[in-house]
Amino acid sequence: MKNKNKISIITLFVLFLSVQTGCQDIFEPAIENHKDKNDLYNMPAWATGLLGHAYISNPVGFWSFSDVATDDAVSNDPNNGYRLMATGSWRANNNPMDRWQNLRASWQYLNLFIDIADEVNWAEDPLVADMFKDRMKGDAFGMRALYMYHLLLHHAGWATDGQLLGIPIITEPEDLYSDFNLPRNTFQECLDHLNVDVDSALLLLPEDYGVIDDDSQVPEKYRTKGVTAGQYTRVFGDNAKNRMSARIAKAVRAQAALLAASPAYSDGADVTWEEAANRMAVVLNGLGSNPVGQLDPEGNKWYVNSAAIQNLPAGTNPKEMLWRGNKENNVILERDNYPPTLFGSGRVNPTQNLVDAFPMVNGLPITDPNSGYDPNNPYVNRDPRLVLYIIYNGSTAGPQNTVITTAADGSNNNALNRTETSTRTGYYMKKLLNQSVNANPESETPAYHYKPFIRYTEIFLGYAEAANEAWGPTGTGTNSYSAYDVIKAIRQRAGIGIDNSDPYLESVKSDKDKMRELIHNERRLELCFEGFRFWDIRRWKKDITEPAKGMSISGGNYTILPQVERRAYQDHMYYGPVPYGEVIKFSNLLQNKGW
Repeated sequence: MKNKNKISIITLFVLFLSVQTGCQDIFEPAIENHKDKNDLYNMPAWATGLLGHAYISNPVGFWSFSDVATDDAVSNDPNNGYRLMATGSWRANNNPMDRWQNLRASWQYLNLFIDIADEVNWAEDPLVADMFKDRMKGDAFGMRALYMYHLLLHHAGWATDGQLLGIPIITEPEDLYSDFNLPRNTFQECLDHLNVDVDSALLLLPEDYGVIDDDSQVPEKYRTKGVTAGQYTRVFGDNAKNRMSARIAKAVRAQAALLAASPAYSDGADVTWEEAANRMAVVLNGLGSNPVGQLDPEGNKWYVNSAAIQNLPAGTNPKEMLWRGNKENNVILERDNYPPTLFGSGRVNPTQNLVDAFPMVNGLPITDPNSGYDPNNPYVNRDPRLVLYIIYNGSTAGPQNTVITTAADGSNNNALNRTETSTRTGYYMKKLLNQSVNANPESETPAYHYKPFIRYTEIFLGYAEAANEAWGPTGTGTNSYSAYDVIKAIRQRAGIGIDNSDPYLESVKSDKDKMRELIHNERRLELCFEGFRFWDIRRWKKDITEPAKGMSISGGNYTILPQVERRAYQDHMYYGPVPYGEVIKFSNLLQNKGW
């Protein structure tokens, strides 16, 4: 009876509102809240909101920690999606790597924005309005190229018809009457489209944004129209920093070229290693006449100094950063990844596989009989990046430099497998964490962080990889530096070598195959925990089933755990799937093989 009374009251209330406001207003949004593209022509702020969706969905705008689905790390969270995926649950309808829906939805906003941008009244000053039109359209073309790269990374693959396919290329805004049952374009057609978008972005965008003080600094294409320094700065000044720029668009094209030249994709693309190397060089040459000499000496520890990050002017990039996110003052990374006694959840646990990839400080791999490696004292005289990036037994961490004991017979929750927040491998992640952070909820002390979108170290390593394949370790093509030069600089920055010598590097500089393995390993170390490893081992067609190993220490004895976690990948899992729901809905949408 009470329920009937409630229903009657609700019905009367709705009828009352209907009389007072009209039924249409109850059941439909007010007309003025619906904006079609004609409304947006005189509403530049609303039009810019369409472009804003691209940044909300920026595929490099968050930490994925997909490393826990590789041989580099595991998660101690039993519900972690990547952990479940890596151990056998990866399906076309259960895919933590899925970017199809999210990125293609934002792609629609970009298409709509590009469609209306020429007609929007960006400013009363016609010269300023034309520059805003250029900047906004260039931004959209560059972001669409970024989306294409990440959609190919996550969803391109050899389809059931034997072709290497990408995504359906859509360049017009869709509506209710559009044909949604479209086939996927080939991988090469998608690359071509990415390159066209980058070319469009380069025509419209500056290399970098910033204030100019003199009319002579106005680019010629605007200066000849009478644009002043003040007008130019209004559009392309500091307020636009860290938006898509020509420099960033070039880097996206270089990333895509490296992907296409790699073994997993090269049979379906016409991109050569030489082209990939030169695409990377275009980005690096923007640093000056001696790009390798511009490698940031602090670039492998860009996250450690909270005060330096705090003092960064808005939009300004440190030397290591080509593109980055906004700085934030928080304890999120530390609370998730500190060891338990530092009030962390210890989520990302590096593997013994990764630890073994760090050479000795003399540069020799630990497998080399002349390296000096001691399995009974395994962390002594190692590559300095090991202690920088990984907490091992006896390391210090946190604001008080607390000694962390990960041994199985340790006395607290930092010990191996002691509790649900303990390490499963004998290691905790240290990279990315600011050790000044106090994560204790009762006396919390945060620190400043930012998310790198593109680091120059990634571009240097991409160049080294492609240049070695194209011209050998010491070849330069039409550039002034080689793969050998880049790797030497990166290892010197890391502190590798004794008395300024690196005998292992010298021993491989005449052997392309050995240099390839060294470059792959340097990329593994330098970019660990940044979301690269999952896709790198796939594009290289390396073993994706190597179990994640750990280290158990008890009574001072070191015992390698041969399988902390299996990697239950199958051969078709070198490529991600198209979402199952999409393939079921659309008959023209072919699935990748095996999915």
